[in-house]
Amino acid sequence: MKNIAFYIASRYLLAKKGSTAVTFITWLSVGAMMVAVTAMFVIISVFSGLEDLNKDLISNLHADLTIKSSSGKTLKNLTKIEDILKKNQDIVSFSRVIEEKVYINYNGKGDIAYLRGVDSAYTIVNPINRDVFYGSYPSFEYSNEVLMENSLDNRLSIPVASSKDYATIFMPKPGLGIISKEEDIYNKKDILVTGIFPGKDQLDSYIISPIELTEQLLSLPKNSAYQIVVKLKSPENADQIKSKLLSTLGKGIDIKTKEEENAAFWKMINTEKLFIYLIFALVIFITTFNLAGAIIILQLDKKEQARSLISLGFPLNHLRRIYFYTGLLIVISGIISGLILGTALCYFQLFTEFFKANETLPFPVKIVGKNYLIVAVTASLFGFIISWVFSKISKEYITKS
Repeated sequence: MKNIAFYIASRYLLAKKGSTAVTFITWLSVGAMMVAVTAMFVIISVFSGLEDLNKDLISNLHADLTIKSSSGKTLKNLTKIEDILKKNQDIVSFSRVIEEKVYINYNGKGDIAYLRGVDSAYTIVNPINRDVFYGSYPSFEYSNEVLMENSLDNRLSIPVASSKDYATIFMPKPGLGIISKEEDIYNKKDILVTGIFPGKDQLDSYIISPIELTEQLLSLPKNSAYQIVVKLKSPENADQIKSKLLSTLGKGIDIKTKEEENAAFWKMINTEKLFIYLIFALVIFITTFNLAGAIIILQLDKKEQARSLISLGFPLNHLRRIYFYTGLLIVISGIISGLILGTALCYFQLFTEFFKANETLPFPVKIVGKNYLIVAVTASLFGFIISWVFSKISKEYITKS
């Protein structure tokens, strides 16, 4: 009987209906489901692409692990920490970092910038040297050679690699007492810009310098660090490695993964993605009411056939299954065609970059297996509920004239 119910349902979907209007409404339901599924799949694929794009944008901002002091800025027992990190087999490399806000002046033009002092191993942890598009990365032969972010350099118009043009960095001095001369207010150093790198909206107004420059400006002893950035062999195991390091390094140390350093940023991205999903889930839910209409119209159109089947002893629950299976077939047809069309649109965007967020940036798209599952399950769930509810036809409705 089950196979008979499914066979009749498939004939109701594929065979010519008694009325042209019924045929139109049935395939309109399939088309509406296809459009809704296509839209949801494309939007979710765009958000998957945006996640990868954002990961790339912040790749130069934070390392796999960042080690800081939980009390104060400067890391204590730095030699002990470095010895432990050197012995850890999960760590590829690590680098000392000191970062502070500074004032920079060139030819009467001034601006606020972030000075990030790093050691020579920094490019192993964060290969920012690959992003230098003009000039070169500092050689670390001299402490005043720096790499500057593009927009900051444009605002100040500092020549690159010019032995005659130096900008000046000012760092306020901490402490108390009466100010009697200029040197009591700040430390200052002349810097030479050797290269320019793009900030990618995450490193705007940044200056990368040898760590010795920041030590001098802050009057810190040699081999100091505000933080240690770590590159791991397996970044996906960052949480486990973090736990091991915390137990080894002891108290007074705080370690954060890349995701934790960008927790607010990722929370915003995930919240946006959730709201987009809920909006399109609502669109699919509304679309399934076309399915309800199709099932009701089909019941009216096939009322005489249903009455004949009941008279021949066909069980009522199997008759209900006919309408239920018909609804499911409409939903499945819409989901499959929608996913195929959505995939085609995503590949079209990947290969042509036709749709653009701005003049230079095309909408990023990433086709992920789980997106197929999310869309298919969402549409199937609503389709199943609507088909089940509206297939509950009563025997009195069929038998009465």
